[in-house]
Amino acid sequence: MRIAVFDTHRYDRDALLAANSRYGHDLSFFEARLNRDTAALAQGFEVVCPFVNCRLDAATLTQLAAGGTRLVALRAAGFNGIDLPAAKANGIAVVRVPAYSPHAVAEHAFALLLTLVRKTHRAYNRVREADFSLDGLVGFDLAGKTFGIVGLGRIGLVAARIAHGFGCRVLVSDPAASLPADLPLTQVDLSTLLKQSDIVSLHVPLLPATRHLIDAAALAQLKPGAILINTSRGGLIDSQALLATLKAGKLGGVALDVYELEEGVFFEDLSGTGLADDVLARLTTFPNVLITSHQGFLTHEALANIADTTLDNVRAFSLGEVLKNQVG
Repeated sequence: MRIAVFDTHRYDRDALLAANSRYGHDLSFFEARLNRDTAALAQGFEVVCPFVNCRLDAATLTQLAAGGTRLVALRAAGFNGIDLPAAKANGIAVVRVPAYSPHAVAEHAFALLLTLVRKTHRAYNRVREADFSLDGLVGFDLAGKTFGIVGLGRIGLVAARIAHGFGCRVLVSDPAASLPADLPLTQVDLSTLLKQSDIVSLHVPLLPATRHLIDAAALAQLKPGAILINTSRGGLIDSQALLATLKAGKLGGVALDVYELEEGVFFEDLSGTGLADDVLARLTTFPNVLITSHQGFLTHEALANIADTTLDNVRAFSLGEVLKNQVG
């Protein structure tokens, strides 16, 4: 099938082309994000393949349908950027990649955490300037700390196993989760988790019910000096409230791989223009805030899995098979 792949970078292109040797689809790559301004590029394509910061609202989907698009094949797990009722009304099916490499995202959460608590990023910069002093670099052991996981899906479960491996006491807040028998996890409500955890890691999808799950009231419940990690979706955290809490000196640190207004910023090189987002710009100034640009998925294994699942979803659609990864 003819597939228009949007918001592409070299790593997307390489992974999709490698996987496509097994499928034989006709791939066309576009650097632009898919939205109402760029939907005309998809004219004549049966399938469009957007990424997380593409915006497929009702107007975009109507335009896509008029151009012959019948399938949206997301190469991501999140689908909050798509108007699902509008897709259905336009006769467009939507599929996603529900799981690619939970290890990639969970391990990135711990890469951020260890960097933050052991201050290795600051030490690295010092040594490059021939400053070998240790003042201001005191961290803390993860062993013996309480690690709170909000959301025990595939990624959350891997994070729980890693935390247990570090010797942490692991709390979980996920009413729908079944706790594995081989891990000593404790299920608690969100309020209890926030109050007791030294480290809180978010692993839930962005839905209307979870938007600003971590708001001013939730942040106020965190232990003084607690670490907050978000490698899921930026909208889970109220950024204004987070900024206020940081300014008040109540958090030990924050590690973010996502940001609620990351569209147009993350994945882009803005070194020559600077940041127009005042909140994000302010967050980057705190020494106890570590931000990466939505790179939790960026491993060879995850990219290969994303490409294979995406193209297999298209294969299933072309053959009229049941779409096991359909949403909406």
